[in-house]
Amino acid sequence: MTGALRTADFDYHLAPEAIAQHPGTRGESRLLVVDRTTVERPFGALPDLLDPGDLLVVNNTRVIPARLRARRPTGGRVEILLVERVAPAEWWCLLRPGRRMERGRRLSVDGGPAARIEERAEGRFRIRFDEPIGRLLETIGDVPLPPYIDRPAAPRDRERYQTVYAERQGAVAAPTAGLHFTPAILEALDRRALHVGPGTFRPVKTEDPAAHSMDSEWFDVPADTAEAVADTRRRGGKVVAVGTTVVRTLETVASGRGLIEARTGRTELFIRPGYEFQVTDRLITNFHLPRSTLLMLVCAFAGRKRTLDAYRQALAGGFRFTSYGDAMLVSRSPSIR
Repeated sequence: MTGALRTADFDYHLAPEAIAQHPGTRGESRLLVVDRTTVERPFGALPDLLDPGDLLVVNNTRVIPARLRARRPTGGRVEILLVERVAPAEWWCLLRPGRRMERGRRLSVDGGPAARIEERAEGRFRIRFDEPIGRLLETIGDVPLPPYIDRPAAPRDRERYQTVYAERQGAVAAPTAGLHFTPAILEALDRRALHVGPGTFRPVKTEDPAAHSMDSEWFDVPADTAEAVADTRRRGGKVVAVGTTVVRTLETVASGRGLIEARTGRTELFIRPGYEFQVTDRLITNFHLPRSTLLMLVCAFAGRKRTLDAYRQALAGGFRFTSYGDAMLVSRSPSIR
């Protein structure tokens, strides 16, 4: 492992006050543009920062109210986070606390049907509800804000933790790079569709990043997206990914020569320094937690030193970090370090 990067190489000091706890006004975020130089622009200037032949690829997933409250038979409180639907009444979930939760345990869901733990595997639980839960979520579920937002979900989060172009139900983690867009900003930008899962919130707990196992994420890349990428290449334009999950998906379905294939499936691709990008030319993303797989992806894209220097500049300039924070527009570095 001599000379290899360790998880500690992606660490930086993130003061709690730099983590945005509440959303700002949509479209009025700050944007750090990392190219040959690093400059600040308002996010609303994004259309002027892209060339007419570029293609913007977004994630049109819609976040469901996936956080439920429940009780054990003893009366103890349990939080259920729905992760992936297996059947109308059956889901893979995360439980908190989950240490003593075993197969066969019954749970009473506040305002909803009772449930039974059917299986436990790698920190997740397969739960069968006594009746389908989907239509009840808008009534009994809460917005699944990430753990670093240290407050209960509020009514405003139902709208604000959602992109304006969200269409496809099922995600439990918002594609946060898309939260900055407004209909006015989108008028000049082309839009395409992907999907997102919860795996990107998992921290890296191993000293060697290569030993970290990424959760798989479901994706759906339709034919018109593949055709749009091909047309962009013919015109000499750049492929601009909105969010790290879009990057992972585009790189997963890469078919050579900067093109992609239309495909539905799952990806476990872990992008970290040393990865050779095939499709993505520019990236719009938020500022990510220390030691996270998301930060590692940005470092792979822009160079570790260049990325961490930009993070230090953003912190010194009072940028807001994480899901409800400000954004970056990053160009792929020709010489990754």
